[in-house]
Amino acid sequence: MQVTTVAELVPVLQTAIGPVILISGVGLLIVTMTNRLGRIIDRVRLLSAELPQAGLARAAKIVPQIHIFCRRARLIRLAITLVSMSALSAAILIILLFFTAWLQLETAWIIGTLFVICMGSLIGGLIVFIHDINRSLAALKLELAADGIEELPDDTEGR
Repeated sequence: MQVTTVAELVPVLQTAIGPVILISGVGLLIVTMTNRLGRIIDRVRLLSAELPQAGLARAAKIVPQIHIFCRRARLIRLAITLVSMSALSAAILIILLFFTAWLQLETAWIIGTLFVICMGSLIGGLIVFIHDINRSLAALKLELAADGIEELPDDTEGR
């Protein structure tokens, strides 16, 4: 049986709109990740431009940094892909929820599977993002070591 009145359509829309909040949050994550990727790319461009004029000692410090930034860029790209897949899955889920409720179809297994894909992609993207944050600390330690600073200061001292 299909929904024929606006009064019957409102609960259907309410059911389908729930995952929209997820898409908003995921969108903010994507903005954060793309900004981070842009900063990495800008930093690699600066280091690459410095490389031809650098002496051997300085070049030996720049090249490992570039390699770390390139690995981090790939991590961020993977995180953006996974989180984007989560948003795409949520959008498909919204459409499926709407039509399932509207047409009164029994597609619980499809909805459940799509939800698991959505959450799995989001979790995977966040794990990769956390890994990138750890890699950024490795890059910072490498830069500090190049400047003669052997250890990061502990930020908990004096609190």
